Amino acid sequence: MYADAEADGHAGSDRGADAGTIRRILLDTGPTWAVVGLSDNESRAAYGVAAVLQSFGKRVVPVHPKAERVHGEQGYASLADIPFPVDVVDVFVNSGLAGAVADEAVTIGAKAVWFQLGVIDEAAYERTRAAGLDMVMNRCPAIEIPLLDR
Repeated sequence: MYADAEADGHAGSDRGADAGTIRRILLDTGPTWAVVGLSDNESRAAYGVAAVLQSFGKRVVPVHPKAERVHGEQGYASLADIPFPVDVVDVFVNSGLAGAVADEAVTIGAKAVWFQLGVIDEAAYERTRAAGLDMVMNRCPAIEIPLLDR
């Protein structure tokens, strides 16, 4: 379920990847990022991306069935288990599961959803945007954030 997104083999999509939306999510949306699929497995992409986000001042909250502590932050088994507001939900699950995560992000009141490289669900994008959240698909914040003029 929480395999690296890059391995799911979907073709690229540039929906929701405009520079303004990327900038707004990374700089203006808020500091608390729930990273769905983040475990203490250092060989997974989510582990490294979370470290980069932290280096740019983001609070990274691991969301994984094991609810492990990662990068000094308590983990939670689901978004619904997080007892404080989340600004951005960063999604490291395969595209077939990502839409349900986006729906949960809407339910918990997140401000934005970020689907990692290879994670694409056009219907979830439409639902999430219709609910008023910003959304990016098929991009990596660890690649995008160092490129921003701060």
